[in-house]
Amino acid sequence: MPFAVAALCLAQSGWQTATTLPAVDFTGLSTTARDAALTVLRSESCTCGCSMKLAECRMNDPTCAVSRRLSAFVVKDASTGKSVAALKTNFKNYASEPPPVLDPPIKIAVDGDPIKGPANAKVTIVEFSDFQCPFCAKAAGEVALLVQKYPKDVRVIFKQFPLDTHSQAALAAEASLAAQAQGKFWELHDKMYANFRSITPVRIQTWAQETGLDMTRFKADLDSHKYKARVVSEEHQGEVAGVEGTPTFFIDGKKFNGLFEADAVAPLIAEELKH
Repeated sequence: MPFAVAALCLAQSGWQTATTLPAVDFTGLSTTARDAALTVLRSESCTCGCSMKLAECRMNDPTCAVSRRLSAFVVKDASTGKSVAALKTNFKNYASEPPPVLDPPIKIAVDGDPIKGPANAKVTIVEFSDFQCPFCAKAAGEVALLVQKYPKDVRVIFKQFPLDTHSQAALAAEASLAAQAQGKFWELHDKMYANFRSITPVRIQTWAQETGLDMTRFKADLDSHKYKARVVSEEHQGEVAGVEGTPTFFIDGKKFNGLFEADAVAPLIAEELKH
């Protein structure tokens, strides 16, 4: 039997017992959590239209972005220690959500805003965000993954949108812009999102010092609220653009409607790159 045929046959039958699957990362899971995830992956169907189970689709069609995204959700859910029954319920709810879509494009001014990625990237993602928002903190990791995945083709531009319900969000926004003025925006950005539950004026000063900022200048900028007007201006930009909560993303000016996860956004980026 030719090697390619033998490999195909193995993939078609091996998914029911395989403990590793293409592009499914079980790193950090306990044996119990991994087994629970595999049980769900072997029993629940992919929604790409292939009529295969998730594990089966990963084995037979490693390029399928749908099974990759759904599998990643199951693994993340399993990492919290949920039972198989709970994992299946959560998966069905997640899989039944409509796929993410993009609204018609609008123009958003981005001059002078913090940029991650090459300035001449083919695709621009504009993010309106709040430093005390737990969903924004999670999305920050997904943004980093996208920039890693498309190092030459994607740039991310950060916009301030502190919510009134978060007491330190406006201060954190001003602090991040004061850090940007010293070339350290992303360093302070990462520290604040890594500690979003414990943001206080004192801790912001500590993190700023850890990033190597000129503290005399930094404190003066915060005390004078030098960047307050800019924060307010970006909030207004967001409101005009239709931002109703955080985080909100625009891909080449098109509002992204859906949970911002790298695996879900990647197909949309690939589509943008075609044009």
